[in-house]
Amino acid sequence: MPELPDVVVYIEALEARIHGATLERVRLLSPFVLRSVEPPLAAAAGRRVRVLRRLGKRIVIELEGDLFLVLHLMIAGRLHWKPAGAKPPGRIGLAAFDFSTGTLTLTEAGTKRRAALYLARGEPALREHDPGGLEVLTVDAASFGEALARETHTLKRALTDPGIFSGIGNAYSDEILHRARLSPVKQTRLLTDAERARLFEATRATLLHWCERLRREAGGGFPEGVTAFREGMAVHGRYGKPCPECGAPVQRIVYAENETNYCALCQTGGRLLADRSLSRLLHADWPRTLEELEGRRRTSGTSGARSAGRAASRGRRGPTRPSA
Repeated sequence: MPELPDVVVYIEALEARIHGATLERVRLLSPFVLRSVEPPLAAAAGRRVRVLRRLGKRIVIELEGDLFLVLHLMIAGRLHWKPAGAKPPGRIGLAAFDFSTGTLTLTEAGTKRRAALYLARGEPALREHDPGGLEVLTVDAASFGEALARETHTLKRALTDPGIFSGIGNAYSDEILHRARLSPVKQTRLLTDAERARLFEATRATLLHWCERLRREAGGGFPEGVTAFREGMAVHGRYGKPCPECGAPVQRIVYAENETNYCALCQTGGRLLADRSLSRLLHADWPRTLEELEGRRRTSGTSGARSAGRAASRGRRGPTRPSA
């Protein structure tokens, strides 16, 4: 799912192309992408673009007449800039927005249609799309700490909850926690003042770093190849690969459709984390530390790794939550 850095760079690219331009028409290729009925989408035609903004992971295009196009890309939605009147791809194309300066297409890979388009009239209607999370790049450490303390969650859950923090998802939460050297399953109420401060700094530094890096990669062009798995990430999507800080293999816990990647040496004191399904499947055979895991590999060859791999595959099939 495109997260805060990806959405920020999308918006910057759009500002250079459609700010002040006229939206001439919207072509819907999939009727299911439009999730609002009032005002009608036709009301957006012929209006100039006034402002672009981010609302969590959503892209908001403000038009004349107090109208707001809200794009939620979800997991596989992507944007592409094309010459005026370009035809969107048939299989994955959802919509095309014809501006006086060119055409913006919305596509979505895969069979599930989750990306969504809304048209809202007025700021109160727009606020209904705001999950309410804190904008971590514009607040101080005290406000960040207060948001963390409101509810008891794991750090991974807290960072990815859109009602707590705005725009952070699965990928960048892994990178933030690795940079902060904190376990993804540590409880928010158990953080020390020093750990809370470290998490705040790591959150800001990680998001700002990736905003700048994605800007450089786009190089003034429209950002293509938006993905949750980026070259240069420390742990996200790097299961089994060496941690860039200590060289230990990156570990993972899997639950529902999400995967959490972490370094056991840097983040959990060498302790391996298991989700509940794996714990039930492996019982006492689940290795608790990296040293135990390596010891079993040395004594039993690859059979244990294959067994754990089969168990992990079975564990993926059902919705589970991570436990320490």
